[in-house]
Amino acid sequence: MGKAYIVGAGPGDPELITVKALNCIRKADVILYDRLVNPVLLNEAKRECEIIYCGKKPTHHTMKQEIINDLLVHYTSQGKNVVRLKGGDPFVFGRGAEEAEALAKHGLSFEVVPGITAGIAAPAYAGIPITHREYGNSFAVVTGHCAKGKPVDIDWESLAKAVDTIAIYMGIGNLSYICNQLISHGKNKNTPVAVIEQGTRDLQRTVIGTLNTITNVVEKESVQNPAMIVVGEVVRFRNRLFELQSVRKEPNVEPFKEIIVV
Repeated sequence: MGKAYIVGAGPGDPELITVKALNCIRKADVILYDRLVNPVLLNEAKRECEIIYCGKKPTHHTMKQEIINDLLVHYTSQGKNVVRLKGGDPFVFGRGAEEAEALAKHGLSFEVVPGITAGIAAPAYAGIPITHREYGNSFAVVTGHCAKGKPVDIDWESLAKAVDTIAIYMGIGNLSYICNQLISHGKNKNTPVAVIEQGTRDLQRTVIGTLNTITNVVEKESVQNPAMIVVGEVVRFRNRLFELQSVRKEPNVEPFKEIIVV
């Protein structure tokens, strides 16, 4: 009997993968990988490993989730070591739970290998702590895109009033709607917002605004997916790092590694 590993590859920087995840890649007979997985990691696979792309874009899915589930069951039942390699963490908006359920229903052996998720890593690389004693003591991770399109099932009132920091995945296409929902449910329109494009990768850049202005900033700078949205006072901490390191005052956009997080 084979075994499937549902593995988080981390947010993009290949050095952020865990040792356990890397070992899974190296011993895999089959790897089914997603669009946001850094392809450099596939170089660690055995020469004879079968590698299958299962990437999904917001408007185009190379492979439906049901087919991915069937492939996991098929190869695992053949006695192979199968790795389902997913960007970030497989249980954070990664549909890894559905894949685990499919394997369990067929009585197949599987293991979930957590990964570093973009909601924490991308802000850190931009100099933004997701929590801070002075700026925010709580945070929530939220999807900005649901099966119906706009995230209409989100409890925006609770997020606006009870959470200090909000990390929003997959929200660029609905950014205006998200900002309007937070403002209409009580969040101050001047709350700072950071949008981090290509988080932890060489092309990472960060744009800064407020709930009232960030949509225009994102449009002006042509920010694209994948991108993380961070809403909260913690975004202001970035300025403190700039000042402490005597780096020029921040413009709207800054390139990756322009500041050093210490």
